[in-house]
Amino acid sequence: MSDRKYRQHGYQDDDRPSGAGRGTPRPSRPAEPRDPRLPRDPRVPNMPGFHDVFRCARCGTLGPTAIAVDTRCASCGVDLHACIHCASFDSGARFECREPIPARVSPKDARNNCDRFAPRVTVERETHSTPATQASGARKAFDDLFKI
Repeated sequence: MSDRKYRQHGYQDDDRPSGAGRGTPRPSRPAEPRDPRLPRDPRVPNMPGFHDVFRCARCGTLGPTAIAVDTRCASCGVDLHACIHCASFDSGARFECREPIPARVSPKDARNNCDRFAPRVTVERETHSTPATQASGARKAFDDLFKI
């Protein structure tokens, strides 16, 4: 009788060659000399770029990143030099501002003269393509075929 409890073939069988398991390292190839002038990856991925944007807190319209005291939103007309557009604005902080201020500024969407104001600038992906000023040569040639 066998000393094993079950008769299935398994990991304890002796008919496998020794050293054929996962733990044995494969022989490594010597490193090939690489020319530093050549790029490592000849393919350039088509990754979108990033850019800094300022958006109005009311309507979401893109605005200038440099904001003066009297700047207003072009779309909805709200003052942009206000607490709701500031990078330090936090509704959960004391006086709703992360900066140490002596008194609460109210209302938050009205123009103020705070010297600690910094516009809330975010980084977004450039997902849109730039509009072409003229049709490309191939497109223009195709359109010229069907003109009457």
